[in-house]
Amino acid sequence: MFPEEALPPEGVTAPTFLQVLAENLGHSDGGYTFVQEDGRELFLSWSELSREALRRGRRLLRSGWRKGERLALIVPQEQEFVLTFLGAVSVGVIPVPMYPPLGVGKFEAYCEDAAGILRAAGARALVVPRNLAELLDPLLHAVEGLRVLDPEEFFAEPLVGSAPQPEAILPQDVMFLQFTSGSTAAPKGVRVTHGSVLANCAAIISAIGLDGGRDRGVSWLPMYHDMGLVGFVLAPLIARCPVTFLPTLRFAFSPGLWLETVSRHRATVTFAPNFGLALAVKHTPAQELQRLDLSCVRVVGCGAEPNHPETLRSFAAYFAAAGLRPGTVVPCYGMAEATLAVSFGEIGVPLALDVIEQEPYHSRGLARPAPEAAPAGARVALVPCGRPIAGHRVLIVDEEGNPLPERHIGEVVFQGPSVAAGYHGDAEATRRSFTAHGLHTGDCGYLADGVLYVTSRKKDLLIINGRNHDPQTVEWAAAEVPGLRKGNVVAFTRPGRATEEVVIVAELRAGDAATVARQVRGHIQTRLSLAVAEVLLLVPGELPKTSSGKLKRSRTRRQYLDGHWSALPDEPNTIRTPSLTN
Repeated sequence: MFPEEALPPEGVTAPTFLQVLAENLGHSDGGYTFVQEDGRELFLSWSELSREALRRGRRLLRSGWRKGERLALIVPQEQEFVLTFLGAVSVGVIPVPMYPPLGVGKFEAYCEDAAGILRAAGARALVVPRNLAELLDPLLHAVEGLRVLDPEEFFAEPLVGSAPQPEAILPQDVMFLQFTSGSTAAPKGVRVTHGSVLANCAAIISAIGLDGGRDRGVSWLPMYHDMGLVGFVLAPLIARCPVTFLPTLRFAFSPGLWLETVSRHRATVTFAPNFGLALAVKHTPAQELQRLDLSCVRVVGCGAEPNHPETLRSFAAYFAAAGLRPGTVVPCYGMAEATLAVSFGEIGVPLALDVIEQEPYHSRGLARPAPEAAPAGARVALVPCGRPIAGHRVLIVDEEGNPLPERHIGEVVFQGPSVAAGYHGDAEATRRSFTAHGLHTGDCGYLADGVLYVTSRKKDLLIINGRNHDPQTVEWAAAEVPGLRKGNVVAFTRPGRATEEVVIVAELRAGDAATVARQVRGHIQTRLSLAVAEVLLLVPGELPKTSSGKLKRSRTRRQYLDGHWSALPDEPNTIRTPSLTN
């Protein structure tokens, strides 16, 4: 299918991803299937993928690109993204995956964020399709000296003559920059190396037991996100495990298509964030279950955002009618700074929550098992994130960095070869997080019998009257009130007269706003014994989110304190809209 001009580089011996591409040139017995927007499927074998990636790398060299230069990608089409990404990697050019605009709303904020990423990365050029480049004209003009490459034109040009020899690529070299989703701060470019990618992919393959001869994956995850890129593009390339890729937007508009594709392709492995599981249940009518056969599935991994116990349990129970086996839903934990995976739950073991006493959890940071007779309001149920991946270690430390015993809550620290090489162009942030003792994740959690439980982001903790409350517990409790949009609730604190006060900002789905606000206050008080100072309800779509759909707590709080949402006169706790003066 592809030109024969791209030959494997001579002397590929270093343990880098270039070696993976070279080895795959000799294999045509499997590959990736890309579902197009119109439903057609395009299959590329391992050999075709590697050959075209190597050809694109040579095209870059011939155009004057050199090892270490940064090439940003805003490429929604999955096969174009994969081929361009791997092409850059094959010659040491550093790709910078970026998310496309996700809709016409908040376009100005998108351009501001994207321009910040391009400048921080020091990108020499941006690969973007022609039709999208026209839409992104304000962004392109905002970054001085940025060159724009249309992938269909640039990589379609035939290779004439010889290309410069690529420089040697070493395990410690940066393979790509993964910009964090920025849920708690401005996005930072994580320097992911060839060595850390290979280490993390090997650990993922081991944790899942990924076998290219037995397994098949299905993914709708965006490739600009680490779970989609490392988990479903890079690791399967190493294991030579076939994967079918659904366009992310097709899933967004039709969530039921995900498990339909799993059933049709007899997939054994698929992953989704917590909200993806919830959408699948919501958008798969009961009568459709009989048309699905999910008995083929070994692993439905769930990570990338806090896992709600009820969401995981309801997904497993609902799709059991379609043949989904117990223990298939596997919670996991990871982050870009760890390349991807930190810990995995045990496959084939039904979900078992850790139910702990609420009072010592909030007041002293202790995770004591709760007696079965304890009332619901005195207990907290937490989802296990599994054990650390092979060859790595997780510690829980106090504020001074001292290791804590099991069932004591502190900061999660990750050690091992998967830890990335720091943040691009940010020495101070690198010093704080990437230490000699390991990666300080910024997440709070505890270990129990060697299993990791993540409780909250360290910076997001709600500290009220000396007691710690994790925000997602408050948000999940608020979302139980009819009328709020699940997954669209943010809890944080504001300065009060005597102590910090809790504020909840949420999107209203239905009902009278003032009534819903009163119900939220009462429900939080009853469930968590926590007073809420204000409930601010917004129209759908107004809460700020990251490119991967995570709520931005810090930005929501900042916009709230800045008066971004203006109150309607004489109607407290009613829907508010963005202020035109801010």
